[in-house]
Amino acid sequence: MSILDTIDSPDDLKGLSLDQLEQLSAEVRTFIIESVSETGGHLGTNLGVVELTVAMLHVFDPPADKIVWDTTHQTYAHKILTGRRDRFHTLRELGGLCGFQTRNESPYDAFGAGHAGTGLSAALGMATARDQRNGNEHVVAVVGDAAIGCGISFEALNNISTTTNRMIVILNDNEMSIAENVGSFSRYLGRLLANPHYNRLKSGVESAAKKALRSEWYRTLYHRMEEAVKGMFLHSVVFEEFGLRYVGPINGYDIDSLVAVLNVAKEYDKPILLHISTRKGKGYKPAEEAPEKWHSTTGFEVSTGASPPSRPGAPKYQDVFGDCVIRLAEKDHRIVTITAGMPSGTGLSRFAKAFPSRFFDVGISEEHGVIFAAGLACDGVLPVVAIYSTFLQRATDCVIHDVCLQDLPVIFCLDRAGVVGDDGPTHHGVFDIALFRAVPGLTMMQPKDEAELCHMLYSACILGKPVMIRYPRGHGLGVPIPEEYEALPIGKAEVSKQGQEVQIWGLGDMHALAEQVAVRLESDGVDAGVVNPRFIRPIDKELLQQQALSARLFVTIENGVAVGGFGSAVQEALSDVGFFGPVLRCGWPDEFVPHGSPDLLADRYGLKADPIAARVHEGLASLVMR
Repeated sequence: MSILDTIDSPDDLKGLSLDQLEQLSAEVRTFIIESVSETGGHLGTNLGVVELTVAMLHVFDPPADKIVWDTTHQTYAHKILTGRRDRFHTLRELGGLCGFQTRNESPYDAFGAGHAGTGLSAALGMATARDQRNGNEHVVAVVGDAAIGCGISFEALNNISTTTNRMIVILNDNEMSIAENVGSFSRYLGRLLANPHYNRLKSGVESAAKKALRSEWYRTLYHRMEEAVKGMFLHSVVFEEFGLRYVGPINGYDIDSLVAVLNVAKEYDKPILLHISTRKGKGYKPAEEAPEKWHSTTGFEVSTGASPPSRPGAPKYQDVFGDCVIRLAEKDHRIVTITAGMPSGTGLSRFAKAFPSRFFDVGISEEHGVIFAAGLACDGVLPVVAIYSTFLQRATDCVIHDVCLQDLPVIFCLDRAGVVGDDGPTHHGVFDIALFRAVPGLTMMQPKDEAELCHMLYSACILGKPVMIRYPRGHGLGVPIPEEYEALPIGKAEVSKQGQEVQIWGLGDMHALAEQVAVRLESDGVDAGVVNPRFIRPIDKELLQQQALSARLFVTIENGVAVGGFGSAVQEALSDVGFFGPVLRCGWPDEFVPHGSPDLLADRYGLKADPIAARVHEGLASLVMR
């Protein structure tokens, strides 16, 4: 029997020897590789922190001790070792384990998160709550080198030493975000990792750290030696300026050193930061050689790393966007692009190569990215800001206060708008319409296909005002991309199918579903029209007023929350033009939608043609009864 088979909780790690902990780490790594090859998931970052996870669960006592992971997509080993090994095959499936931490899944998940930069603030809150009730548990925050450059993390660092006397921060430094880290702070961390003289002397200090477990005298010796080495070679460690004792860098794959330094940190009576050096994809060669590609993956063949061949089909929206913005930038030299740590995911990698001086990756700093774009726009530049819908949420005030209030021509391209599937509620981009449709001066659009995306981006470039274009994850419909882009009439919808009795407004990627609903209704004798709204704001009130003369019922379908969403906008506009009949608003419910395939989620929540058609029939029947 393997050691892993005997581990059902962190208590089972306490009695293991260092050799057994190393063997357990190897078994966990193999288990993750084999499991993710079947389920898909975040592979590279999880392989990088196996030994660190094993060491923490060996030293600390969760759930009494709180281990707070920033972002939490690197917690597969944590899940496996905290009683969820037997369910790990359900990872990211509807009703199965979440790919991130979530407090309702396990008491060992101290804090749920899917966005970077939250770990330090949450852990500081827990440490302060402990202090106020005179508790003695340990609070540990595990933060990546990309997340620690996030503005939220700096705000937390600024408060730690003045708020609590006891907190452990583990800086997991793999020198990567999803793509390579950017900015001065990542270069600073690289210098800490690479100082050869410091690291040579530090290896001797680590032997003292291992002895520090045995006596108070050795603990004192360790601190003095470690301070002396830092003083010689690292004259100003920024974390110590924030009031945290800095220890590191520490080899993230040396179980002996990890256990020793974690035990030292447990005994320390001030905030302390342990700088751990790891590597994305550790132990699996394909992931080590291409860490950005293997950040998140579908199923693959373990022996080769090859994924199943993809079926030829329509290009992804992100790639169509990337090609389109290049074509526009070739003619319009005002255009620059901005992303927040995701050049590949947003389709901007090719733009970065074509126009390196006009491409800006600001890292995990969405607020800065938006205000940076506002500053560029003040001086005649035309910024195209490509950010996932879920991540732009944290920059809501910046969009309103810094861009729209000043009527600046910034173009926001919201990738992954709508339900995205396996990554779940932290990543579903379902709130952007409700968040932004009330903002004065902002034009909001959503294309029904990839060709219309190109027309919308071109229209945004010549409008000279704030614009937001949302589009879904995944492939388009396969329509031909136009050679020449057209300027769309602002605020004008497109009638796809004439009808009188029922009018179906299917927004963006839901337009195809609207057409399917119309077919179902027509087969039942209901005269149904279909509209491609194109614009969320301004909405086409003129068309609504015209249709309200004959329509008995309106239907809206959107890939966003129904509460306060596009359907609400249609209902408000109809009220303005004097129509007070029923509006059937079809969208995601007033709850956080779980993880699972979009198709299964649509089945669960009735966003399919048959259930929507059935609701239309119920609505028409209720009108007759009146």
